[in-house]
Amino acid sequence: MSTIRGARERARIEVTAAIKDEARKQLAEEGAPKLSLRSVARELGMVSSALYRYFPSRDDLLTALIVDAFDAIGAAAERAAAEPAAGERAGVLPPAERWVAVSCAVREWALAHPHEYALVYGSPVPGYIAPMDTVGPAARVGLVLIDIVRGAYRAGDLTLPPLADELRADAERMAAEFAEGVPPEAVAALVAAWAQLFGLISFELFGQFNRVVEEREALFRQSAGELARSVGLRDAGTD
Repeated sequence: MSTIRGARERARIEVTAAIKDEARKQLAEEGAPKLSLRSVARELGMVSSALYRYFPSRDDLLTALIVDAFDAIGAAAERAAAEPAAGERAGVLPPAERWVAVSCAVREWALAHPHEYALVYGSPVPGYIAPMDTVGPAARVGLVLIDIVRGAYRAGDLTLPPLADELRADAERMAAEFAEGVPPEAVAALVAAWAQLFGLISFELFGQFNRVVEEREALFRQSAGELARSVGLRDAGTD
């Protein structure tokens, strides 16, 4: 009996993966607003009623694709944050360098998966409201950046950026809600840097840098370093 159950589970996993792959193909060709379960079923040679057993609605399929995209970009950020420094005495990269490494990993993932990036960071899909299932995966990159700043603060290696008086209450709330152990000054700067990081990636990916910036990787790396400094992370070797 367990053998039959196992075979069924494997078959379900394979069919689910095939559905997602076809949906991603259609995202690339038609865009998210035109995605439909019927078109996916047709391309896979399935009847619509069979596909509904895997994804009851288009929004359920979109949610699965969104969660997958957020998880993939989050995993790329987490791997970059954990990457050791090169050399005979390899260790964890200094905080500012880890920030840049994470930023570059996020950019590389976005350039390699432009349509999935557009699904989660581009224009909202008309009529779609993201459920709470997407919140945790969406937070993964931000949590990596928060962890870098938190570690630097605990090590006494963070220079607190200025904080406007009118922002303090909001920054204290944000620190309590999702950045425990990070001072409010750094939290406010983190939110701004997070937005600028994805703004840089979106400008490049969606064509706003065309005929403006040629050396885009160099610009991004320099900008990522500036964002690291804006949240108080010190360059290696600075006091």
